[in-house]
Amino acid sequence: MTILVTGCAGFIGSKVTERLLQQGVEVVGADNLNPTSDVRLKQWRLDQLQAHPQFEFNRTDITDRAQTHALFERHPRLEAVLNLAARAGVRQSLIDPWAYYATNVIGTLNLLEQMRHFGVAKFVLASTSSVYGDGTRPFREDQPSDRPRSPYAASKKSAETLCYSYAALYGLDVTVLRYFTVYGPAGRPDMSIFRFIRWIAEGNPLVLYGDGSQERDFTYVEDAAAGTVAALRKVGYDVINLGSDRPVSIRDVITQLERLLERKATITHRPVHPADVPATWADISRARRILDWEPRTSLEQGLEHAVRWYLTNRSWASELPLEIEG
Repeated sequence: MTILVTGCAGFIGSKVTERLLQQGVEVVGADNLNPTSDVRLKQWRLDQLQAHPQFEFNRTDITDRAQTHALFERHPRLEAVLNLAARAGVRQSLIDPWAYYATNVIGTLNLLEQMRHFGVAKFVLASTSSVYGDGTRPFREDQPSDRPRSPYAASKKSAETLCYSYAALYGLDVTVLRYFTVYGPAGRPDMSIFRFIRWIAEGNPLVLYGDGSQERDFTYVEDAAAGTVAALRKVGYDVINLGSDRPVSIRDVITQLERLLERKATITHRPVHPADVPATWADISRARRILDWEPRTSLEQGLEHAVRWYLTNRSWASELPLEIEG
């Protein structure tokens, strides 16, 4: 089996690629190594994959139609596409929404068009819990998701509806995965877990938006990767949550990190951001039923792994620029 994984140097994409390779799958990896975030972390993830004989890396930008066509032309026997290439992050999308629509919508369109042209039947799209906005918790896949609170969420919702159109028109088998706050080793520096660990470890002020009572449904990256690979099964068209089903307050996360790092956080409070939602909570009954999936890593275990990775790679991880996502 040969599968295309876009965003293979990304946080979730690299773990999905690793899992597929461990299962004996040939993986064609694509990533543009976008310099809008520090490429050292992407290169570190990529280095873990490069030595595998069944992995081929392509520096490809899916927003470029010609590059995307050339990628499929070089690999005419693809059996599935996992589209994990994305511009992610709620707050940054308010600064440059055009970049989010280019990658998340036009990039998805380019892939779907090439799949139709080359006869690739299976597509998995990485989406986000952010599409639910201020919806009723726990978030269910069949509830309204047409009031996103950020351009990022709106771009992912646009990609979801585009996938539905191609599934209906051309018979593509499409699984849309809505990830809930994925964290873990080698995580994104713009996400709260990475930032909190670094700020506490280095004795820097920890910037906290609001009072910390807001809750997030945290999903460990290895669990998210397992669910993504499971989503390769045939479903027709479906939308599936991947979360922990256990919301935790930001304040509790900080307390656990203080214990793991054996240091107290010096907290700097800032007002709640208007794009933030008070809580997320995944109903994962559909993932259990359709994918035979459920999370296996507790938040305590996952945070311990994330802290250990940071301390092991502290010499360069402590220098990575932190984006504005929290």
